[in-house]
Amino acid sequence: MKKTDKKIEKQIIQTLTEVCDRLLEQYPGFAWLTHTVNFNAFPTSLKVVCIFENDAQLTDLVLNKEDVYIQNLIIHQLQQQGIKLQTKQIVFDSETRCEAQHNGNWAKRLK
Repeated sequence: MKKTDKKIEKQIIQTLTEVCDRLLEQYPGFAWLTHTVNFNAFPTSLKVVCIFENDAQLTDLVLNKEDVYIQNLIIHQLQQQGIKLQTKQIVFDSETRCEAQHNGNWAKRLK
């Protein structure tokens, strides 16, 4: 990883940590978030995954259009760091889906 990539990665982590803390306070059932990125294809390769505890919480989130708020929050916060992201690069998932489909192995699921 190049020095500039490390700097960008640090910015992403710091920004997403702040977003995560905010979401933990605002949304019951929100568990955590993570990201994947290939710096050879940055920023289009950046993907942010927001994980909730179960599908019911995720369904409620979408029905109440809170997913749009979360997407806009992430996009805005990263944009302040000069990182452009599109809504299609932010996805929502749940612990129960990962458990059912990948036996709880997030590393495998995120590949």
